[in-house]
Amino acid sequence: MIEWTDDGIVLSVRPHGETAAIIHVLTPERGRHAGLVQGGQGRKARAIYQPGNRLVVTWSGRLADNLGSFKCELETSHAARLLDQPRRLTALTAAAAICERALPEREAHPACFHGFLALLDALEGDHWAEIYVRWELGLLADLGFGLDLSACAAGGDNDQLAYVSPRTGRAVSLAAGEPYRDRLLPLPPFLIGRGAGGPEEVAQGLQLSSYFLERSVFHLQDRPLPPARERLAALFPLPGQDDDPT
Repeated sequence: MIEWTDDGIVLSVRPHGETAAIIHVLTPERGRHAGLVQGGQGRKARAIYQPGNRLVVTWSGRLADNLGSFKCELETSHAARLLDQPRRLTALTAAAAICERALPEREAHPACFHGFLALLDALEGDHWAEIYVRWELGLLADLGFGLDLSACAAGGDNDQLAYVSPRTGRAVSLAAGEPYRDRLLPLPPFLIGRGAGGPEEVAQGLQLSSYFLERSVFHLQDRPLPPARERLAALFPLPGQDDDPT
């Protein structure tokens, strides 16, 4: 038998048979990893295996490439803390779904794990939505698809960065981008330290990160963005869109 123990963040749980469940967790050393949990559909178990909850997981299997089994201890119930804050809970669910679909199985991405932990803490703070956008851009960077928002790709004024090129992922200044503004993505000022954030900038940030997630990650899998991520975007409509998410 092979056995290891690690920290884990629950990404998803699915029924298996009558009483068991298969859970996916994100770990710092072994990346996204699945395992079978006996009794995982029980009433008490359902409270433990909520997306975003932090566990100590022990995996065991006869061979390294087997599904194997998990034994888990709950360390922090992040989901329960957000039950009365549906917008933040939607962000947590979206982050877990993005990780499950975007990260390769059993490939270590410690920066993603620690970034997710930081996001979970931030979801209880005032600027959780802005931090969520930064988290998605960090995930893209860790997967090799980072954006360059440090200077104008066209040689324009770096003090007036206003757009992002959808082709290169590089920032473009206001003057240099003006003739092509309909083909560029808005750069929310808070991402370059020049804005206060807020719903409109968050909406722009979600549009920006979703474009590159779709193009660089999910298009390669022939899959759309997870529904949970679409629900989060609906909470922050762009100007001109219906501002009622229902």
